[in-house]
Amino acid sequence: KLPAFYANIVLLNVSNLPFRLQKLKEMFISKFGSAPKFYVRAPGRVNLIGEHIDYCGYAVLPMAIEQDILIAVEPVKTQVVQLANTNSLYLDFSTSVNNIQINKTKPQWHNYFLCGLKGIQEHFGLNNPTGMNCLLDGTIPPSSGLSSSSALVCCAGLVTLRANGKTLSKVELAEICTKSERYIGTEGGGMDQSISFLAEEGTAKLIEFSPLRATDVRLPSGAAFVIANSCVELNKAATSHYNIRVMECRLATKLLSKSKGLDWKKMLRLHDVQTKLGVGLEEMLTIVEEVLHPEPYSTEEICKCLGISLEELRSQILSQNTQDVSTFKLYQRAKHVYSEAARVLEFKKICSEAPANAIQLLGELMNQSYISCREMYECSCPELDRLVDICLQFGAIGSRLTGAGWGGCTVSMVPTDKLNTFLKNVRKAYYQTDVQRLALEKNSLFATKPGRGALVFVEA
Repeated sequence: KLPAFYANIVLLNVSNLPFRLQKLKEMFISKFGSAPKFYVRAPGRVNLIGEHIDYCGYAVLPMAIEQDILIAVEPVKTQVVQLANTNSLYLDFSTSVNNIQINKTKPQWHNYFLCGLKGIQEHFGLNNPTGMNCLLDGTIPPSSGLSSSSALVCCAGLVTLRANGKTLSKVELAEICTKSERYIGTEGGGMDQSISFLAEEGTAKLIEFSPLRATDVRLPSGAAFVIANSCVELNKAATSHYNIRVMECRLATKLLSKSKGLDWKKMLRLHDVQTKLGVGLEEMLTIVEEVLHPEPYSTEEICKCLGISLEELRSQILSQNTQDVSTFKLYQRAKHVYSEAARVLEFKKICSEAPANAIQLLGELMNQSYISCREMYECSCPELDRLVDICLQFGAIGSRLTGAGWGGCTVSMVPTDKLNTFLKNVRKAYYQTDVQRLALEKNSLFATKPGRGALVFVEA
């Protein structure tokens, strides 16, 4: 019996490869002088609701999109990995498979591949891993909040798995790739990697953690989900915004735990507090109001609340890249997380029950999510705010930022009968008023449906 993942191997007729694979194969032969032995694809994703809560332990609701990372691969006898990209902006790279060095200070494209490679190597303890020639082609706009980085990590993990003749289930692969992406310095929670492997065509997924599991969520038939790129790029690994939010949630966890007499040193995520107290999300929001104050906390005040020294705070709680932060907003971050976790569950409930006004109700939840992201989590930016306003103005029932924020994309729910007019008006109002955006418009605004998860293609 094949492991769960290998149900997703697709055999292709050599004489009739899809155009994109044929083109990639020809470029590979031109580059390396021989043909690839297999291809691996991992999709990007759009998160419909549940922003910045996966790393706090809460369920999220994404779906895979058509845009993806595709890699052509040839295992080789030399223990060298050679990486090339069809996009000339990304330079070639090669390294010994026995000496993987990941530079956290420069999150270049090849470092994300190395994360996936290293994760599989370490999981299996591979002493003499197979060398590889790899040519990558990507259609996910970079730094757009559609998970291009995680798709590359997942693709690389699956490439390494296949090249070394190993097998894992989809869940195991997702968990390994989640951990291995942290080699580049991003303290992610696992949503992106999970949907990349667990996605199925035609359905969004409620993804829950500890243990990792995915449940189908059927979206309403009368609405389309439209992605619009603000054309503002943000690389999570290159900025401190994201990791500071992770630490603020961790610190809020510690203070809430201590106030309730829990063993705060063992508590890492806001979900842990709720689980230990055995209360609902509404009650957690009440506790946040009682325990935390809206004013920012200084490191001195946090130390005083926890009864520890500044040195202990830095060495035992803060991550390497948040050591120099002097103030943290705990009330706002915790309030967003608990309220957003409740919105995710409500979103799934509405999809399951499918009332007559489901589209209206889901749209309201998306709008509430966006306001909380903007005001409580402060992960929006002026361009995203403008884009959400335009989308709502031209017929979206709900619109919100998706992904980490501070740039990237919005996702909007639009009645299908208004879709064409909506696209035309948003194009005119946001993209055609700016030369830079106009140049990127072709790949920046599109309706999307739930797509398939990662695949291995082999020529039959």
